[in-house]
Amino acid sequence: MIDNEPSMSKIDDYNGKESAEKRSTINKVIILCLVVGAILVGLKIAYNDPGDYVGTPQNPGINTARD
Repeated sequence: MIDNEPSMSKIDDYNGKESAEKRSTINKVIILCLVVGAILVGLKIAYNDPGDYVGTPQNPGINTARD
């Protein structure tokens, strides 16, 4: 009887045996995601809109900001 049942040990990338190219690709994707996230956070901080406060200090209004 032939043993062609799939198992984890038959997978090329199992147990730290992945190729250097695949490892490099994964690292590049992770770094790219972190860089894009940092850019988006920077843009959010730089272009943060004021709150949705309706009123003035002399004539207080309604604070519609969501906390």
